[in-house]
Amino acid sequence: MVRAEIISNQSVQDYIVELLEQEIPGIEYTLIPDIQGKGGKTKKLGDSIWAELNFVLFTYVNEEEAKKIKAIILAVRKHFPKEGISLFFTKGELV
Repeated sequence: MVRAEIISNQSVQDYIVELLEQEIPGIEYTLIPDIQGKGGKTKKLGDSIWAELNFVLFTYVNEEEAKKIKAIILAVRKHFPKEGISLFFTKGELV
């Protein structure tokens, strides 16, 4: 089992979720909206100076689904090159 974690600008949230649901039918995930933070390029604080916010989505999938998620995120990055879109994989273990 693999944990996939996506951290990205809210502007592409709906696009990413739609692609995930389309390419991985039945995918289960947790989405946390309105995330503040500072990345390599800008801050996302949701205030009058740094107005934007991020979201976090995580899911637990098998290896084949993880490959699909990676392909989706690479395609989204290509389509939206100026948006910060991060993807992390870690090994997941059900206890």
